[in-house]
Amino acid sequence: MTSLPPRAGRRCHNALNPMHSTVYFSPDYAKQLAGIGIEDAGAAYFAGRAAAMGAVGPGAVTATFYNFNHELISRHLPAVWETASPAAVLEARTRAVDATLRRLLGDDTVASAEMAEAARLALRATEACTRHARPLYAAHADLPVPDQPHLAYWHAATLLREHRGDGHLTALLSAGLDPLEALVSHTATGKGMSPRWILSSRGWRRADWMAASDRLRERGLLDTEGELTEAGAELRTALEEQTDRLDAAPYEHLGAADVERLTELARDFLKTAVVAGAFPAGLNSKG
Repeated sequence: MTSLPPRAGRRCHNALNPMHSTVYFSPDYAKQLAGIGIEDAGAAYFAGRAAAMGAVGPGAVTATFYNFNHELISRHLPAVWETASPAAVLEARTRAVDATLRRLLGDDTVASAEMAEAARLALRATEACTRHARPLYAAHADLPVPDQPHLAYWHAATLLREHRGDGHLTALLSAGLDPLEALVSHTATGKGMSPRWILSSRGWRRADWMAASDRLRERGLLDTEGELTEAGAELRTALEEQTDRLDAAPYEHLGAADVERLTELARDFLKTAVVAGAFPAGLNSKG
């Protein structure tokens, strides 16, 4: 097995993951979910990302999504399944992925040899993913692989995203970070979402954010200006390194040369998508 350069798997993930996420910001997704009766944006998001687990209630989603307020999730689940079944939601999501990638990347890219190559490489990486203690990954791994390369690429990116994400939750728990402490500390790195976006989409209040910040200050992880202390920066670095270790298998299985190639392809697709307006303004903490 070829030894990977440091953080090669993380770099590959960082190129793949945003292409998975584009669909949830897409007007095509809102249109497809509204077409099966789910018009509320929050209900559409929770249904679309949780549908692979079946008609689950709010507890399962709170556990696996981690950083959303349970009260927000409970407003939509399990009621959303009375409007549309998980199977119908998954079909609508696939239609939205198709429309979104065609709109952001163009039909030529969707049908390109590069897309087929990226799908093949990403799917090969997923061969080394494991189901145990990874509920969101395991649920998606039970779904069939789409025939069309661009849909297969998105499916593989989803598997790799959820595999890493499930492992990251283990790291967060080991570090003793609750959902909002995880969000506050991530935003303080300059790489997370903006507080405004988090509060509007995750169901938390400004008072919750401030309380989490106070808890981090008490632990010596955040300073009075809301920046990470040296200890806080070390904790976030350790978190990512532990996540890398838990997520190493897919990229080690793929090998250094193919990880580099998949990263290159994924970055090219992502750059095109970003230029096409894949993400809303103000999403990032630096925005």
